[in-house]
Amino acid sequence: MKWALFLLLATAAVIAAAWAMGQWRWSTKSRDLLARLEAARVPAAPERFDPRELDGLPPPVARHLRQALPEGTGIIRAVDVVHRGTFNLSATGERWRPFTSRQRVVTRRPGFVWDGRVSMLPGVSVHVHDAYVDGEGILEPAVLGLLTLTKLRDRDEVARGELMRFFAEAAWYPTALLPSQGMRWEAVDDRSARATLVDGELVLTMTFHFSDDGLIEAIRADRRGRTVDGRIVPTPWEGRMFNYQRRDGLLIPLDGEVAWLTPQGRLPYWRGTIAEIAYQR
Repeated sequence: MKWALFLLLATAAVIAAAWAMGQWRWSTKSRDLLARLEAARVPAAPERFDPRELDGLPPPVARHLRQALPEGTGIIRAVDVVHRGTFNLSATGERWRPFTSRQRVVTRRPGFVWDGRVSMLPGVSVHVHDAYVDGEGILEPAVLGLLTLTKLRDRDEVARGELMRFFAEAAWYPTALLPSQGMRWEAVDDRSARATLVDGELVLTMTFHFSDDGLIEAIRADRRGRTVDGRIVPTPWEGRMFNYQRRDGLLIPLDGEVAWLTPQGRLPYWRGTIAEIAYQR
């Protein structure tokens, strides 16, 4: 009995030590990523939104921004977001797990750090860094923040996919959609427009679709890097946004869903809600 108790206590001590080591290791990586994100920032200009900037934009884009941005609102320089939702771990079916996350976004130079926790089992979570920092794309999941499952980082295909995420999520920080902030718009029809964003050597174009009430309802890309068996496979992609509400004067979508558009059909993999959002202008 004494030996059994000793082994039980020793096992508990090892698990506790591993958990503490994982938390420390992950927190250190998060701080390093956030420090790099802040170091890459550049001044944003102008300081405030002028509605005259909408002159000449495609009509659905101008209509959306007139609703989303109060006249004279400060240009958003950074955003802190808390999410909660579910993540689909299956590459072909439905295996949803709850997640919580914190995300820091900087609008110029565009970048973000998403720090998520995906619950796998009671007491066991996968920590995830999903980031675009100083032109580098980063994806790293690790069990308990300690056991790395994969590590993808580059300034090519991974970076393209991460910058695409920043691009699509700009509805949360809508001054980033303005021409003065580097966005170039091209009309498609009365319900859609193409936008182009350039950062360094990366040039991205995505199509924005607008609802009857004039707000962004979907963003689509012909190809985004999808991780399949440790490889990046270009796949059509879509993000949907809904439940628009005012936050700090801005009209933004609080709920969203993203999906791969595969030959077998639409495969959603992220559904989330903004629980908290704070702007720096």
